[in-house]
Amino acid sequence: MKRGKILFIDSTHPALKEKLEEYGFHCDYFSDYGKEDFEKILQNYVGIIIRSKIKIDQDFIDKAENLKFIARVGAGMENIAFDYAALKGIKCLNAPEGNRDAVGEHAIGMLLSLLNRLNIVDDEVRKGVWLREENRGLELGGKTIGIIGYGNTGGAFARKAKGFGVKILAYDKYKFDFSDAFVSEATMEDLNEQCDIISFHIPLTDETTFLCDKDFLKKFKKNIYLINTSRGKVVKTADLLEFIESGKVKGACLDVLEFEKSSFEGIGNEHIPTELKKLFRLKNVILSPHIAGWTHESNL
Repeated sequence: MKRGKILFIDSTHPALKEKLEEYGFHCDYFSDYGKEDFEKILQNYVGIIIRSKIKIDQDFIDKAENLKFIARVGAGMENIAFDYAALKGIKCLNAPEGNRDAVGEHAIGMLLSLLNRLNIVDDEVRKGVWLREENRGLELGGKTIGIIGYGNTGGAFARKAKGFGVKILAYDKYKFDFSDAFVSEATMEDLNEQCDIISFHIPLTDETTFLCDKDFLKKFKKNIYLINTSRGKVVKTADLLEFIESGKVKGACLDVLEFEKSSFEGIGNEHIPTELKKLFRLKNVILSPHIAGWTHESNL
């Protein structure tokens, strides 16, 4: 039975297309199309599969006269006008649980590398430099981790971190009574008072854009380490730099950057901002190219 046509705007694992075709859908993928090309053919499709290639705004949705659903391969929905889609009777779907373990493991890996100076000593040893005392690491045990956003990735990070003998506090503005074997529900004031490490696990919204700025960072009683595996624009780079330089932020693990392209496919190397150049020079900052959730397993 034919169920209509689905437009794949981004590439995905072949299994998704195969399964949809088993259910009777016809699937199209045009790798060289841009947004204007897609807009010309939208009326032919009942569904759209997307990651981050383009922004699905109100004008785009208005051109999709027969659209029934938009499916995001991944967790973040910031590139989809999902409230407007809902008003038009279009279902918006995502897969927030699909890469949670990958993100949790990546955050732990970055943190351990930072605390044990692995990014520094690997480079030194390859250059014939053998410094032991200068490269003493720090143990996680006994430290307090604060998680901001206790959803799929926040929960996965907590489960993986708990085995290191840490105390874990979690703050989520939109969840209540979620204390469990891994975290204690807390207020932001609790995190400000107690935490040695802060990790962001929140979506990018108007409310969370540049949440981590000067006002946010200055409220912490201790000097902290910061992890961001959520979205780059949650952290204001210029303010983070200021607090790293003052020592208030002792180090940072950043899988995402403020200056990423909207597709997450780069940072626009033709014009690298001054703040980013400064960040690149810091040895107490570990960077990765938005790959925390990008494992072979999470792609299945």
